[in-house]
Amino acid sequence: MKTLRRFFFNLPAMLALLSCSGNHDYIGLTLVPPGRVTDKVDLDIRAGVVNNGDADKTYNIYMYLGDDADENILLQESVSLKPGESYAGKYILDTDGMSGENEISLKIESGSGQKHLVTRPFEVVKSEIRSTRQIDGAWAGLYHWSEEEGRHWNKDIKELTADQWRELVKSMHSVGMDVVVIQEVFRNNDYVGQHSTTVENYQGRAFYPSRLYPGRMPIASEDPVEAILSEADELGMSVFVGVGMFAWFDFTAESLNWHKRVASELWERYGHHSSFYGFYISEECAGNLYNSETTDEMKAVRKKEIADFFRDFKEMTGKIAPDKPLMLATNSMGVMDGADAYPALLENLDILCPFGFARMPEGDLTGKEAADLLQNFCDDAGSHLWFDLEAFLFNPDMSLYPRPIEQIIGDLNLLDNFEKVLCYQFPGVFSDPKWNFRVGEERTVQLFNDYKEYLEKLRSERAE
Repeated sequence: MKTLRRFFFNLPAMLALLSCSGNHDYIGLTLVPPGRVTDKVDLDIRAGVVNNGDADKTYNIYMYLGDDADENILLQESVSLKPGESYAGKYILDTDGMSGENEISLKIESGSGQKHLVTRPFEVVKSEIRSTRQIDGAWAGLYHWSEEEGRHWNKDIKELTADQWRELVKSMHSVGMDVVVIQEVFRNNDYVGQHSTTVENYQGRAFYPSRLYPGRMPIASEDPVEAILSEADELGMSVFVGVGMFAWFDFTAESLNWHKRVASELWERYGHHSSFYGFYISEECAGNLYNSETTDEMKAVRKKEIADFFRDFKEMTGKIAPDKPLMLATNSMGVMDGADAYPALLENLDILCPFGFARMPEGDLTGKEAADLLQNFCDDAGSHLWFDLEAFLFNPDMSLYPRPIEQIIGDLNLLDNFEKVLCYQFPGVFSDPKWNFRVGEERTVQLFNDYKEYLEKLRSERAE
């Protein structure tokens, strides 16, 4: 049996918002990363409890490697929570020597006699490197933010029905892309420092039936978020729900308040789904953490804003969903200029998922150098570094098209330190030939087939 390497425990402050489970206690178990990892990656095991009752409760907490047999126990703890209080536990497990299928079980017994048992499977792959050398998941933008870039698929994606979204999720699962990142749940193209948008006058349009704001995106599916989550539930997949878009690169106090409101609604509406894995913050950021600011004063302002944003947002989500991670995608450029700001950011950011390593500007670090530096930042902070692999290239008119499989394989082999590889994006870049529809141009089918062939070869090599 593997032993527990480190254990962390905390009791966050009083819960201010109701969880999705109403008067029922919230019990959560999350593995970071989920699903498949190599034996060079430690497993971050997170347990969460929220007392949604009206009386104090004592909870006995048991963590097991395998089923809930006494001989499999990793840890046993007892905590007392007042109404509205939450518990977050974190366990780091060394996966070396654990090749094959495994399972983590969480058993919670409350003083009222209630018992809860939650399990999460995971697979460990023997490897010489951290990366699985495969695409473990993908973004699923419900409509691309740029009509120019999305020229070849926006007209198709807006017509997808709920059933077709489910088919799309099934196809992702068929090629091992079991992490889905919903890009955003609102569409708004404002930019930081260039708007006067507030929580009250926000004019963005929702992709789901939001009670917060009346505007709706003109898409065929009434609730593609529900369609994606419900299908992912059936297939044992993990879904990041994108909290955004308030405004690009905007981590101001007003943006924070907006994100808190939207995240609360999303959790209340969708938190019952077993596939609801975490919150993705849609706003993105440059690798320097100050974007295009030119003065030292404004650079410092932006760096402080993003650190403050994640500190306060993490505190809020920890009260309603204490085990759920937060993820942000940054580009990989100018990372050295942000070196002084990464420690404060990563203190409250669970997963950093950078992109753009294949198109580093002249005079910057190489893609590999940037990846290694970001890995050092995350290691120092105890955060996770995943890879947002760009599965597209730009046409002369700036529209996106599927990237050749040889280039994708090149990235998968060169950048070998990432514990999870996601790609941008599935709809519009990959199309399953089994569908009775297509999202994007014909080359999307070719890339799907090419990647499937690569994956089958990789799986065959592992089995040898």
